[in-house]
Amino acid sequence: MLLIMIIETIRKHIKACGKTRYRISQDTGVDEATLCRIVAGKACSTETADLLLKYFKLRIAKEK
Repeated sequence: MLLIMIIETIRKHIKACGKTRYRISQDTGVDEATLCRIVAGKACSTETADLLLKYFKLRIAKEK
């Protein structure tokens, strides 16, 4: 469940950041096809999610 929420957040940032998937791929090393799958609503590995969270300067915070 948490990974699904994380991927949804990443998907929104990919769409809203103003950068092409090609540019994000070049910056992160994440394959462009993987980025396309994420935007299409598919899952990705936790390693990929971690790379993209760092790229977008996002953190996972525990609710109090």
